[in-house]
Amino acid sequence: MRTKSLTQRVVWFAVALPLLWPVVFHAPIFQAGTEARSASEPAVQDPISQRKAREKMVRQQIAARGVRDARVLDALRKVPRHLFVPMVMQPHAYQDTPLPIGYAQMISQPYVVGFMTEALKLRPQDRVLEIGTGSGYQAAVLSLLVQDVYSIEIVEPLGREAAERLQRLGYANVKVRIGDGYKGWPEAAPFDAIIVTAAPGHIPQPLLDQLAPGGRLLVPVGKDVQTLVRVRRTAKGFKPEELLGVRFVPMTGEAEKK
Repeated sequence: MRTKSLTQRVVWFAVALPLLWPVVFHAPIFQAGTEARSASEPAVQDPISQRKAREKMVRQQIAARGVRDARVLDALRKVPRHLFVPMVMQPHAYQDTPLPIGYAQMISQPYVVGFMTEALKLRPQDRVLEIGTGSGYQAAVLSLLVQDVYSIEIVEPLGREAAERLQRLGYANVKVRIGDGYKGWPEAAPFDAIIVTAAPGHIPQPLLDQLAPGGRLLVPVGKDVQTLVRVRRTAKGFKPEELLGVRFVPMTGEAEKK
């Protein structure tokens, strides 16, 4: 595996504590609202002050650090990040920091979301699987870039809240499932891209199996400080590439048994 400058600073990710929730299999799927509303236009008021803060966030925290994909930057400008955090945290929504979202979980700092989204090399026709819905922010960003987003959250109340939020804001191409993301979403596979926001000790084989030819898997691997790995599925097999050092909550459920 080729290492790409792992001596650069570790990126601190959005989660501080392990998940302590039971594994849920074959849970209901929550489909975001299908009303005729553009996903780029939130269903609730988006004040000018918030839009200006979001523009500044993208310019100073994300683009200035090397994220160049114009589609990714545009999506980050459009998604109202302040609506994906608790009300008490909204004044801090566009700061360069992760924020708590309840259930011992946090939303990643904006740069991390931009970096990971760009690293997926997304195309408009892609179908994406997200492991770890959280508050739904990453899914909302993805939804503006691809055809369909499938997202799995192991913390049931968090997943239900995210599904309701995505529906209310009009992100109609996102499906949310409550369950253990280790096994992926086999009945919806194959996926052009898979993004994992919890760290297993190894790359889950079920996720590799669910990659389409040419598909990309992005996953933090290891304990404590991990390595963010991008795996491409080629005609000759799987090609891994180490991107940078990161820190994520450990993946729980099935991953802990392996």
